Amino acid sequence: MKQIAILGSTGSIGSQALEVIEAHSEEYSVYALTANNNVELLIEQAKKFLPDTVVIANENHYSTLCEALKDLPIKVYAGSDAINQIVTASPIDIVLASMVGFAGLCPTIEAIKAGKTIALANKETLVVAGELITSLVQEYKVPMLPVDSEHSAIFQSLTGEQYSNVEKIILTASGGPFRQFSYSDLQSVTKNEALKHPNWDMGAKITIDSATMMNKGFEVIEAKWLFGVSYDKIEVVVHPQSIIHSMVQFTDGAIKAQLGAPDMRLPIQYAFSYPYRLDAQFPRVDFNITSALTFERPDLMKFRNLALAYQALEQGGNMPCVLNAANEVCVAAFLNDKVGFLQMSDIIEQTMKIIPFQKNPSLDDYIAIDAESREVAKRLINR
Repeated sequence: MKQIAILGSTGSIGSQALEVIEAHSEEYSVYALTANNNVELLIEQAKKFLPDTVVIANENHYSTLCEALKDLPIKVYAGSDAINQIVTASPIDIVLASMVGFAGLCPTIEAIKAGKTIALANKETLVVAGELITSLVQEYKVPMLPVDSEHSAIFQSLTGEQYSNVEKIILTASGGPFRQFSYSDLQSVTKNEALKHPNWDMGAKITIDSATMMNKGFEVIEAKWLFGVSYDKIEVVVHPQSIIHSMVQFTDGAIKAQLGAPDMRLPIQYAFSYPYRLDAQFPRVDFNITSALTFERPDLMKFRNLALAYQALEQGGNMPCVLNAANEVCVAAFLNDKVGFLQMSDIIEQTMKIIPFQKNPSLDDYIAIDAESREVAKRLINR
């Protein structure tokens, strides 16, 4: 039985991962659960799954968590350092890295150094520090299995293939809720409109990233590091039905794709079970109903965040880190009605111009760059 630590168990990915574990309790058990602020749901999850350890990142919730779990044989900790430490516990086989944002970087590094299999759902880890992470994965010889539906699709399409035969990776995008909006329409969209994704049920931050197509930009950067291809071999295609999750085109012109209903439990389960497949009652695609699969080019004038992600990837160095930090600040500001939808791209672009380029950052450099970029973005929003 594999013991799993879920970083970000109260989020969309973490909650669905627990559904997978519950459905296959003979295969998996929960060793540790961590959350940032949602202490009520963390308590509920802990009572149900009885992990060895729970950690709440926000120390203000520590006493509430302790009181709720005092009669159960569960260790309770608080703070980011505790999360970094728990991933190294010897019984853990798999660490599901599903924390949102830059906060997921350090615990993922600690899990890699501890030799854990990484089920990676935190895009920002590779976006911010792809070169550092991939070198650590190679040094410590740990598997890093993608959980994003797009990267899982690429991973599955590459099974049995030589990476040297890859001509192009094709990432599919739903286009989000504003695919058919004009540029002028986007000037007045609200957060409530942006939070209504047509196909996927995700957390607020990722849903906004999908609406701006920054999420797809992050996936482009992530694909570069996961599959070792240059940015000019990664293409984004808008596929509104979200049935084809991504494709790989090979040097002979053949294309392999992975299809399925838009359900994140499928790639989560595959990351847990790889190289095997487990039975599941997930929704199936019915081609008698889904009769049309359509494709179109993304509009980089309307969705500038995707273009900015390509620019950051081409520049390399610290620019993806700057991109991510500015985006996190902008999304938080948009959700708090402090910045407009299109203004987010302006702030991100300006931040990338202000922060000096650094070619080979260390982990300490990334931490400092992240902090500096956030301050610049906040100043630009508040000016």
